[in-house]
Formats: sequence, C-alpha cells, structure tokens
Amino acid sequence: MAAGLTQAPLPWLPEGATEIARGVGLAAGEDGSGVVWVHGLATFCWDAGDDASRKLAAVQLAELKAATQKQVAAGFGTTQVTVWRWVSAYREHGIAGLLPERKGPKGPSKLTPQLAEEIRRLAADGLPQRQVAQRCGVSEFTVRAVLGRVPSRREAAARLAQDAGEPEPATCAWEQEQLPVLPDPVPREAERALARFGLLGEAAEPVFTAGAKVPLAGLLLALPALAATGLIESARGVYGRLRNGFYGLETMLVLLVFLALLREPRAEGATRIPPAALGRVLGLDRAPEAKTIRRKLGELAAAGRAAQLQMAIARHHAATRPDDLGFLYIDGHTRAYFGTREVQKTHVARLKFPSPATGETWVTGQSGDPLLVVIGEPSDSLAARIKDLLPGLRGICGEHARPVLCFDRGGWSLDLFAEVIAAGFGLLTYRKNASGKPVPDVADDKFAQVTWTGDDKRERTYEAAESRVTLTVPSGEHKGEDLDLRQVTRRDKGRQVHILTTAGTDELPPGGVVYRMTGRWREENWFRYGRAHFALDSLDSYAVIPEDPGRKVPNPAKKTASAAVQAARKALADAEQARQGTLGELKNPAPGQQITITNAMLARLDAPVEAARRKLAQAQAAARQVPAKIPLAEHNPHMVRLETEAKLITHAVKMAAFNAETALARALHGRYARAGDEAYALIREALHASGDIIPGQDTLTIRLSPLSAPRRTTAIAALCDWLNDARVCYPGTSLTLRFEVKDHPGTT
Repeated sequence: MAAGLTQAPLPWLPEGATEIARGVGLAAGEDGSGVVWVHGLATFCWDAGDDASRKLAAVQLAELKAATQKQVAAGFGTTQVTVWRWVSAYREHGIAGLLPERKGPKGPSKLTPQLAEEIRRLAADGLPQRQVAQRCGVSEFTVRAVLGRVPSRREAAARLAQDAGEPEPATCAWEQEQLPVLPDPVPREAERALARFGLLGEAAEPVFTAGAKVPLAGLLLALPALAATGLIESARGVYGRLRNGFYGLETMLVLLVFLALLREPRAEGATRIPPAALGRVLGLDRAPEAKTIRRKLGELAAAGRAAQLQMAIARHHAATRPDDLGFLYIDGHTRAYFGTREVQKTHVARLKFPSPATGETWVTGQSGDPLLVVIGEPSDSLAARIKDLLPGLRGICGEHARPVLCFDRGGWSLDLFAEVIAAGFGLLTYRKNASGKPVPDVADDKFAQVTWTGDDKRERTYEAAESRVTLTVPSGEHKGEDLDLRQVTRRDKGRQVHILTTAGTDELPPGGVVYRMTGRWREENWFRYGRAHFALDSLDSYAVIPEDPGRKVPNPAKKTASAAVQAARKALADAEQARQGTLGELKNPAPGQQITITNAMLARLDAPVEAARRKLAQAQAAARQVPAKIPLAEHNPHMVRLETEAKLITHAVKMAAFNAETALARALHGRYARAGDEAYALIREALHASGDIIPGQDTLTIRLSPLSAPRRTTAIAALCDWLNDARVCYPGTSLTLRFEVKDHPGTT
C-alpha cells in the first residue's frame, strides 16, 4: 500500500539553474555564490568567497548519491580527480579537511630580516654561495633568493622578451591553476556510434584534453620533423582518403610512425602499449588496436598504389632537399624468410648461404637518409634493377639534374654503365676483375697524399693515384661501345682498391672520390639500424601472392648436366695422366732390361683415353640440349611471393620515422656537447618522456618533463626552440605545436 502512495521526486529547478543530475541543479550567482536544489528544495548554499561551503556542497551531493562524482565535477566546473580529493579529505578530516590551507612551508620562516642581512654581508665579503649557506644554516637556493639571483619563470621570460624587443607572452589560463593529472579524455561514444554505421564522415577530429604528466607526450616532438618527410602529404595525394570510419588516414599514419618511434613498428606492437596512452597524444579517447591497424593497412594495400607512394615521398624529398641528391647510393637488400611457404631462394650475404628471401633495392641520398625502395623480380641482378630504376630516378631528380649513382661491385655491368651515362647520370663504383683477370696494380710512385673534408667538417687523408681507363662493352644494347672512365686507386694497408667514375677532377678531386665511395656504408648502416630498431625485415603481412608461372628460372637439370661434364673432363684428365705415366715407364726401363713398344701396346694405352673422350663429348652434347632456364611452372608450380603492397607501405612509414628521428638527432649538433655519441639515445629518451598537454585556441602546447640529466634537459629545451620556429600544425587540425621543457630539479 505504501509503495502505491509513493510520489515521484519533483524534477523542478528554478530558472537559470544548471542541471547536475536528474532532479539536482545548481543556481550560481554572478558574485561566486551559489545554491544547490535537490528535488525542488534549496538544500545547500554558500556566499561569495566561501570556498569551504562550496566544496562541502559538492561532497554532500556525492556522499548522498544524489549525483556521481563525474556529474558533480561537471556541474561545479572542476575535474573528477578534484572532487575525489575533496571527498577523501572530508572522510579523513571532516569539514576541517575542506578548509583552505596556506601554501608553502607551514612552520615559521627561517629567513628572518637579521639572517637575510647576514647573508648579504657575507656575500659582500666575497664568500662563495656554498660557504654562505653553510655558515647561515640555509640552502644555496635561499642564498640566491636573498641576493636576487633567482627570478621567477615569468620574470625571466618577460626579461628575455624585453631584451629581444618582443611583447610579453600572454598568460595561459592553465597557469593560474594546477593542471589535472591524466584527466579523462573527451567522450567519443556518439562519434563511434556514428562511425559504426558510416555516418561520421572520413574520421573523428583530434580533440585534446588539458592534462599533466601525460605518458608519451614526447612523441609529439617528432611531428615537425615528420611533416618535413612528406609522408602524410604524399599519402593524401596518392590514396585520397580511407573509407568512412572513426580513424582516418592522418590518424593511422601518425599512429604507425609513433609505434615505430616506440620500437614497436608492427601491428602486434600495439598490444604492448596502452591504447589510452597513445590515444591522448592522438587527440582521441583511445588508439586503434592491432586488428584495426591490420584492417586499415589491408585497405591501403588493396588500392595497389604503394609504389606510387614511394615515388611521391621521393619527389617530396627531392623538392625540399635538393642538395641531398648530388649522390644517390643504390644497394640491394635481401629480406630473409623463415616460414613454411615455398619462396625462391636467394643468397643472403649476412647468413653466408642461400635462403628463401625477397630482394629489395634501396636508394638513399648522399647523407644516408632512405629515399626510395622497390621490390623487383626475385632473380634480377642488382645491375638489372638499377637499369629499371633509371626512368624513375630521372622523374624524381628532374630533367636537368645530373646526380651521381654510387653502387658496389654487385652492379658491375659495362652495359649498365653505358646506360647510366646515356641517361644523363654520373657513375661511381668499384672496378671489378673482368673475365677472371685481376686489375693491374698502379706503380707505387704514382700515389700521393690527398685530403677531403667530409659532410661532418672533419678532414680525411688518403693515399690515392689517378689515371684513365678505356673499357669496351662486351654485350647488351651498347655492345662495342668504348667507355672512357676516370680511375682513382686507393692504397690502404698495402692493398689497392680501384674506383671508377665519370665525375671530373674539378667536380670531385681524388680525395672526394674515395670519400663518396666509402660513404656507401651509410646505406649498410641504415640496414643494420633498421633491422635492430624498426624491424626492417619483419613480416608486416602474412599474405602471399602467386608467382608468375611463365617466369624463367635456372634449370636444376643444367647444374646436373654441368656436373656430368666436369666429371667426364676429370676422367679424361686422369686417363691421359695414367697413359703418360705408363708410357714413361716403358720408355725408361730398369737397368739391364729392354722393352719393345709395339702398336698393340700403344693401342691398349690409348683405349681408356679414347673412351674418356667419347664420354666427355657425349656429356657436352647432352648438356647443350638442356636449357639454362625453364618456366617456373615446370620447376616448382607451388612457389609463391610474399605480399609486397603492405610491406612497401610499412617501409614508407619506417623510412619517415627514421628520417624524422635523424633530423632531430642532427639538430642537436651545436646544442649538445656529446651529440656525436649520444644524439640518437637522447632523442629516444625524449620521445618516451611524459609531459603536460595544454590546448589553446590556436596552439597546442607540450611541456615536457625533465630528462635524466640537466645537460640533456637543456639540450632538449634548445631543440624545442628550433621546433617552435617551424610552426607546424598537428595533423588534421589548425593547432600550432609549441614545445617547452620544465626546469630540471635543482637548477635555476
């Protein structure tokens, strides 16, 4: 009966009140006063300036379960963490826990006027600050404060701005109160629901929440350098956009770069990093997980434009850094495969034996930064791949550029050399022994000491000799052409190394030829660094594509036939040697013995030799009948290739991550004394650092936490000034990135 007479709570709220929960509202006055209404009744109130009563009203609403802490925080204009602290203080100390306390030291100050005067007197006598602090029983910071040597951060910034003739920086609203630590991100459930039905549009826009001590905030340092690589701009031009969804093209590319910089470059790496932590630096409630990353990569790979993406990034590199294209290093790289699929074997140099692998051809600029990668036919030589690359390189460099192509002996082909010269490129490579004949050494009196200053401003000294050689193309399209090349021979530890080039002496002196040729190891260093830090050889997709059944491959029967010829040739040599030995014994009998050599005896001696010759002729004839190459379908119809589209896309991401990291590391030179040894380690530490994220109307400020040492913090602070000059916006927004670093503890 009582339940039937129960009246529903009155939802009435006075005009102008803000609803906190159902039946609960807050009517705030312009002077800071306020009244809380609960089911039509004025339940709590406070006057202007009565902060304790305001906190008590918020706590009572949470304690009475009239509203959740999240609803109370939204209604009172604060954070959920702050409401939780008020509730905890009330439970522990009662109303006294909500009373405001004086900030700073609670006890009486040691710095009396008499002590301050004593500090000034001792400092005037010339005593060091440390001794003054010891005599007076205070800290060195107190001594500096008394002497006026510790300006506040705002005063220091204003003083620097005044010296530079700039206006004083505007006060940020978040500097007036403490930033909330790891606040909840902006709810995106509604947008996710729309995205599930394809109604959101291309993607959700990044929205940042102001917060302190945000994990991985240092990753945002890479965004200005990432913009310089052209990855996002090129991908937008090639792919346009992804299908409607919550995560768009820019978000996915930034995420993949962030994962690579965190040394988790594969999709599976997302399982080892909290999605909420990555989501905060992406401006989302959480980052996409491994399944979503694979699906988005599959969508890009299905477009079949990965090669176009590689060329677009290379053209952007050429347009923004034309000085880096004076020398282009080209080298082949074999990506070994250890799975169970039937993949063609290739010799892997670092393994020193043939293994299932995919051959890649990499092009880097003269500074060693990756520029382009292509995946060709499995059986192509480096010379064939370079010849196929020439039209693409011409499109990248422009019609009038004349870059020098540098590669090792794997690309030795006089026909290729002629093709390179005809295409308007320069040539720089090692000279290889032709037809098994060694290259003649240069006389010792031709060598002289030469020097060259490298890109790092260090001078190097070599022993070198210069001459000219003429080589005739033996086969191919340019058969019979004579190539007049310049040869620079370097003598190192008694061994002579010969280098061929088309560059003139005025363009590249002998020392420069040796330096640029040995600079090819920068590409090898990228392969080593990429395998160790960016999983360069990993399987980014488990998919395979069918092989071309008509592709010509070496015939295994040819090897068997050649072995039979070699065995027959050896048998003939053994038979001839046995005949000569027996004939010699007959011609030189023992003393006192006489032997008459008859035609029958000679016929018996010649019989094994003639039989061996017939077998050799038969083996050679049989070998000639065996084709050197046969269609793949006749050799191994089940052979497949590893998928290439997704691999080229992830290669582009890893190249961009490496180039961005390298740009930051190079920027430390001149800003960090140990940049030559610790630049990359320092950048890795900074990228993993936490910090504050402070969104403004047109800016996104990232205030990083101090690093492991004051000198490192100072170096990153200088790097932040360099990054701020770029004025780069966060991808997908109009927020200009601005970087700061907090003072290192114990420094001024």
